[in-house]
Parts: sequence; structure tokens; C-alpha cells
Amino acid sequence: MATSKGTNNYNRQQWESAEFPIVCQTCLGDNPYIRMTKEKYGKECKICLRPFTVFRWCPGAKMRFKKTEICQTCSHLKNVCQTCLLDLEYGLPIQIRDMALKIKDDIPRSDVNKEYYIQNMVSDLRKTLIEVFCKYFCISKGEDSDLLMKLARTTPYYKRNRPHICSFWVKGKCRRGEECPYRHEKPTDPDDPLSDQNIKDRYYGVNDPVAAKLMKRASAMPKLEPPEDKSITTLYIGNVPAFITDDDLRDHFYQYGEIRSIACIPRQQCAFVEFIKRADAEVAADKTFNTLILGGRRLNIKWGHTQGRQSISTPPTTLSAPPIPPGFSAPGRMEEKVTSLGLGEAEELESQFCA
Repeated sequence: MATSKGTNNYNRQQWESAEFPIVCQTCLGDNPYIRMTKEKYGKECKICLRPFTVFRWCPGAKMRFKKTEICQTCSHLKNVCQTCLLDLEYGLPIQIRDMALKIKDDIPRSDVNKEYYIQNMVSDLRKTLIEVFCKYFCISKGEDSDLLMKLARTTPYYKRNRPHICSFWVKGKCRRGEECPYRHEKPTDPDDPLSDQNIKDRYYGVNDPVAAKLMKRASAMPKLEPPEDKSITTLYIGNVPAFITDDDLRDHFYQYGEIRSIACIPRQQCAFVEFIKRADAEVAADKTFNTLILGGRRLNIKWGHTQGRQSISTPPTTLSAPPIPPGFSAPGRMEEKVTSLGLGEAEELESQFCA
């Protein structure tokens, strides 16, 4: 009945064998050449208790070794990494993803029902993963949430792979010195809830302290308030990749309303999108603030300034040149120096044109 490794009556056909793990970019590390060990049926899955192939590797220099914790069937079932159990698409805990997408989780908790459920899942894995995910969780394809786009991680977070803090060093009893594989740092908060995490709570999306921390961060995020001047219909787009063109921005922003003009400045990594109607610009700013990702980058959305705020109304002054002494000729015209635009001028441009 049971398929765990420690029971006498087990079914070896249900054991899982794999050639490569299902892991996220953060757990895999930044080293393109990685050495990984493979142990067939090395451990039991911490969710379904089936023996599976365990992979172990070091994600980088001065990082701790990582290994797979759950089988690939459970990973497919939730679309999560086998090591950190975070969503593979958004890099977020399952609790936040299920709440944002309104996913109904019907995975059984008892051993017998869970075993039957996993067997049906293995047979359905012959289909595409998207169809299986939509079938078991009752969601529509291509459905995103503003909360997910605000909290989604666009780049790997390799700092998560650092070694744990040496408890002996904190007590002043570590004798390894520089050879100690653990970090010699003082903990920032000994009562941090992140230090007490449960892998089953992470998988089932219940009482996850990481999800609670991210939800608290989402509630404290600032909002983009529209300017009082109703004539402003221009949005400033920052952190734009150099390969993004006007047509790429138009293809995304046209859904919010009619666009008057789009101007991309690749050297400054920014662009300006001007709408015809103020209401359309407000909808675009509300829908894209902290959620717009193009070319693998999260774009910065701000309101533009009016032309009147860019110029300084100071009356011109006329200066009279002193008379040229006899025997001296008039000085020649100095050559103008052209300097390249740097990051400092990019920040100045942003401060001039953005609210």
C-alpha cells in the first residue's frame, strides 16, 4: 500500500528516477559549469514519501551545498523548485501565488488519499504541464495578478545560497577560524520568524513566514498619485533596455487608450509616452506602476512635468564688455566641448521631466 522506502510492502514501480532536477536559477547558482552528484532513490520525498533521485551540488564559491527535497511529481503538481519550493515563474511562495490567482488546492493530506492522488497525477503528466496545472487547480491560462507582478523577482537572488550562521562562533567557541564553512556573523534578529520554517507549510501554502513578510511588504508599497495639473498626460518610463523600441512600448500601452506620441531615449534608458486623454494616462499609470516588466527588467513609471516647470523664468541680463586696451587684439572664440551623457545627467533628466 505505502510506497515509502522504509516499509516492507512497497511498489518499486512508483519510485521516481530522473536525470536532472527541476530547480530555479537562484538555487542552481551563477556558475555555468557545475558539478552535481546523483543518488538514485537516495531519499524519500518529504511530501509524498516516495523514494526519488536526489541531486546535490554547490551553487557557487563560499556557498552552502544544496540538494533536492521533494520529488519531481510533487514539483510538477505545484510548479515549484525541488529545493526551495518557490514558484518557478514568479519566484514567490505558494501561499502568495494561490491567494493572488485564487487557486483552489485540493491535494489530500492523508497518506492513502495522497498516494492515490499522486498515481493519477503521474499518469496525467503525459500531457502538457499547463493543462495539468489548469486541470488540478481550476485556473485559466495566462491569468496574472497585479500582486504577483509587484512582488515577482526578475533576477536571481544568490544571496539566499549563503552558508548559515555558525552557532559556535556566536557563543565564542568556534575554533575553526577561516576554515569554518559557516558564516561568522551575528544574527540580526534572534527571534526572526524566518528562522523557523516548515517545508510542508511552504508546500501547502499554510502559515508560511516568508509569505507573511512579502504580504507586509506589499501593503507598505507606495502608490503613484496623479499630479494636480490636469493637462499632464505624459508618463516617464525608466530603466528601459536598449533593445526596446517605440513599437514595443506602443504594443503594451495602446490597451489603455489612444497614444499621441512615444519617444525612446536609448542612451538614457528611458522613454516618454504621451496619451491624448488624461483618464487613459491615469489608468495606464495605475496598471503599470511597479508591475510592468519588459525585456526582463522592471520598468519605473512616473508622471511627467509640464513644459512650464522645466524653464526658469528669469529675465535676461545684458553685460557690457570692458574696453580692449591698445596693443591687444580681441580674444578668439573658444571651442565648445561636447561631453557624453552619463548616469549623472540621466538622473538630472529624470528629475527635470518626472513628478
